[in-house]
Amino acid sequence: MAAESSLAVQRAPRRFAAIGEEIRIEILRKAIHLLIAIVPSLARIDLRLTLGLLSFGILVYAICEAYRIDGKRIPVISRVTALAARRRDAGKFVLGPVTLGLGAMLSLLLYPSPAAAVAIYALAFGDGFSSLVGKLFGSIRLPFTGGKSLEGSLTCLAAVFLAALAVSGRPLPALAVAAVAMVVEAAPLKDFDNIVLPVLTGAFAVLVI
Repeated sequence: MAAESSLAVQRAPRRFAAIGEEIRIEILRKAIHLLIAIVPSLARIDLRLTLGLLSFGILVYAICEAYRIDGKRIPVISRVTALAARRRDAGKFVLGPVTLGLGAMLSLLLYPSPAAAVAIYALAFGDGFSSLVGKLFGSIRLPFTGGKSLEGSLTCLAAVFLAALAVSGRPLPALAVAAVAMVVEAAPLKDFDNIVLPVLTGAFAVLVI
């Protein structure tokens, strides 16, 4: 029994270190994720330029990431990507920034201004904050979601509701859009939720906002 207790004590610092590293990675990932929230403001100024910037960003990132996988480092971009990569992405092309940019582009191309903005804010704030809260405080795991938490889902609901309300000024439609976003965000889509979440949320926003 004493030996088992000693072993548990020895393992505890490593376990806490692993948890701390996971949280650090998630904070960095979501800080990058939240940057997509500037897209609706840019699109109001110049839609074509915004789409061009997103396309250019995706292309540059993809080239840099291909170099990184091949062992060739690009200053800043490769370093940030490596720091923000999850364990499941080790040694692989980190797809998240690509799908993030595509999700924003599809929102702008498919939907008019109010719905497109809501879709992108759902991607930025709903997905961003829900993942972070789930990592930090999530304790109630939802079935069939790949480990996502009730706390994270409720955070998504609140974040999208506030964003949709700010855009539309209509509480009930904003709540309905937020509920749809919460359900979609809870699906175990991995990096592809960056595309599915804004596309489905935007489609519903077109109907109710």
